[in-house]
Amino acid sequence: MSKLQNLMFLLLLTAVSGSAQILTMPEAIQTGVANYGTVKAKENYAKASGETVKQTRRDYLPNLVLSGQQDYGTVNGQNGPLYGYGGYGVASSGIPLDHQNWNAAFGALYLANVNWEFFTFGRYRERINLAKADLARNQADYQQELFQHQIRVAAAYLNLLASQRLVRSQQKNLDRAKVFLNTSGARVKNGLNPGVDSTLASAEVSRAKIELNRVLDLVKEQNNRLAFLMGTDVRDFQLDTSLVTKIPNNVLALQTSADSVNPILKYYKSRLDFSDQQVKLYRKNYYPSFSLFGVFQTRASGFEPEYTQDQTQFSRNYFDGISPDRQNYLVGVGVTWNLTNILRTSKQVSAQKFVSEGLKNEYDVIDKQLKTQSDAADAKIRYAMDNYNESPRQVAAAKQAYLQRTTLYKNGLTTLTDVTQALYILNRAETDNDVIFTNVWQSLLLKSAATGDFNLFLTEFQ
Repeated sequence: MSKLQNLMFLLLLTAVSGSAQILTMPEAIQTGVANYGTVKAKENYAKASGETVKQTRRDYLPNLVLSGQQDYGTVNGQNGPLYGYGGYGVASSGIPLDHQNWNAAFGALYLANVNWEFFTFGRYRERINLAKADLARNQADYQQELFQHQIRVAAAYLNLLASQRLVRSQQKNLDRAKVFLNTSGARVKNGLNPGVDSTLASAEVSRAKIELNRVLDLVKEQNNRLAFLMGTDVRDFQLDTSLVTKIPNNVLALQTSADSVNPILKYYKSRLDFSDQQVKLYRKNYYPSFSLFGVFQTRASGFEPEYTQDQTQFSRNYFDGISPDRQNYLVGVGVTWNLTNILRTSKQVSAQKFVSEGLKNEYDVIDKQLKTQSDAADAKIRYAMDNYNESPRQVAAAKQAYLQRTTLYKNGLTTLTDVTQALYILNRAETDNDVIFTNVWQSLLLKSAATGDFNLFLTEFQ
């Protein structure tokens, strides 16, 4: 390959790597919120509860029923009691003759019925309030799921970033091990060191390769988890590394919003409110219901009025049987009160009270847990900052020690074991340094999760 071809290849490689899209923290969070199935599902549940509130309000409207029927049959009657149990029975009306006949004609019934349960001692109002409480509960569930998913995506992003930085440290460690292998091999060939030094240096290179592969496997695992939480196809993400070169401002200030209430706590409070509202509704079942009703009907029959005296006075003509000629109306007010409901409902109320007490216990547990997490987050922030300040000193000292050991080894003044120990200490110092940078951000994320103020973390990227 010519020099010109080499130059063109390098320029192309630089252009491709430079054009690789960097995934920022806000973009990852926004994508995860928009695509993740559980978040979308709970948003739809909240919308469904909103429609239920509208439907419950319309339950107070009166019932208006229009009905019409056209029949063909006989009208034999019989003296005696009858109860249409289960809704079965035929409403045929005619004279009770002393024999059966099969005279049949058409008949029709048309009616309009209105009934309105207009006063129920607040039962409808409490049903609406219960539907509103259910809406508030589902909205709170959506908000806490949204909040927790933002935390999950941010944590996965930081974990992937930390693992990618570890790859760099392990690659540097492998490169140093290879250089040292070449150095020790040259000294062994020249008879300056025993042959075992070359063997041990080769083992150190293998150990560095294994450690690099372990970290690469971790990168793949963290990469796929981030893709899953973002709801996207699996691909290798190139992350924004600039955030680990600075300390978040809010780590020093930690000024949470005054009215900030953790969405998780709000959700548990909404569950308790819903249960208390159910108690109120059940108590309304103690009382009766008052209703207004009205019916207007018109009937038609193919049997003439003289049919009672002369059973030949009927017509099988369809239009004679469906033309209405008798009308009736009825209006009234009624009250229904099932007194045994009081016995049944009292136990329903007491059972729901126990449910409310249980939900209150769960709320108290979550409240204490979040307060404990907030205190732990404060401690993690302090320790993370201490480690952040101490880490550069550790890396500088480890580099100096490694340089001294390798120089002494090249001059035959120390053993391979000392150099290997210095190499291990330097690798550990660089690894700690990579993790400590992301630990500062993760401690801030933990504080945001405990206080329920995600802006405490997100404003660092604005």
